[in-house]
Amino acid sequence: MFQHDLGAPELEMLAEVLGQRILTTGAYTERVEALLADYLGVKHALCVTSCTGALHLSLLGLGIGPGDEVITTPMTFIATATAIMEAGAKPVFVDVEPETGNIDPAKIEAAITERTRAIMPVHLYGLMADMQRLRTIADRHRLSIVEDAAHCVEGRRDGIRPGGLGETACFSFYATKNLTCGEGGAIVTNDTALYQRLKLLRVHGMDKTANDRAREGYTHWDMPVFGWKYNMSNIDAALLVPQFARLPATLARRQALAERYVDRLTRLADVDIPAQVAGTPDTCIHAHHLFPIWTERRDAVIAALQHRNVEVVVNYRAIHLLTYLQDTLGHRPGDFPVAEALGRRTLSLPFYPSMPPEDVDAVVGRLEEALAEAR
Repeated sequence: MFQHDLGAPELEMLAEVLGQRILTTGAYTERVEALLADYLGVKHALCVTSCTGALHLSLLGLGIGPGDEVITTPMTFIATATAIMEAGAKPVFVDVEPETGNIDPAKIEAAITERTRAIMPVHLYGLMADMQRLRTIADRHRLSIVEDAAHCVEGRRDGIRPGGLGETACFSFYATKNLTCGEGGAIVTNDTALYQRLKLLRVHGMDKTANDRAREGYTHWDMPVFGWKYNMSNIDAALLVPQFARLPATLARRQALAERYVDRLTRLADVDIPAQVAGTPDTCIHAHHLFPIWTERRDAVIAALQHRNVEVVVNYRAIHLLTYLQDTLGHRPGDFPVAEALGRRTLSLPFYPSMPPEDVDAVVGRLEEALAEAR
């Protein structure tokens, strides 16, 4: 399904870190933060242990907590919703666009109440949500935006990149992501005061880190706020540093593989492709984190593909129907019909930068067989 492309450059950087005194958050973490901020054109970046932690910290930094509501999408990984719950707030779902699976801006204002404090869009599969419309809605109702950009470090829409219009944008460096260190994440923001709060919240609320004390000599530290343990180590950061130089090339390979998939899949009658995956408008750059398709009899197709040694996954079933979220939030089938329909039909095909182009042809050939078997 996925193979990482880490190798000699990452091993060399890791060896360099292991020769240094500081293994926890330090100069290499700061280097990744500078690279990410420069790449995205934002003022500040902060590395953390996961995108879940980034979302959680963003909400805490914005003062969002018990009694508050955050509008988000049910077509996502569970962490989008659970991060809101970890902050003590309530996720309020809004249905999605049928063409893309992204949150539908036209349905957001009907979900806003006096308790709504923020919107948390997800840039699904690597396509940015419509941030201009979301920013207009947020400004009209004095709401913050926390972008779940776990799929979308390279994305762009209408000249806007992740972090350009949201109070924060949050990234994942999980094992399968376009930038990866196995586990990790980051927050970016243009708000300097918010960045300073997030730095405190990232490490127990302490105003000095171990790296600060090693660099400056020991001075007493204070804990001005209650914080969390979300800081990224130099070891994880070392794996990320060499990948920034490869981002344009790996994105180009993903784009070429996606185009090949689209060309082959358009010949299959039983397959639909999300609109912006099939042909991204000139105003967008799709990060192509995943290659999803939509098909009927999805589970039977998955079984037939696995029988043919093709590994596939589902990204995602609509999360409001998962047992815990149903029990906690009271949702039932039919609440968000577009997300539910996509969740019944979606599956992600094998897709990674080093994938040989001929493997795309092989996957599509086996998919055609699986579709016939599932009829």
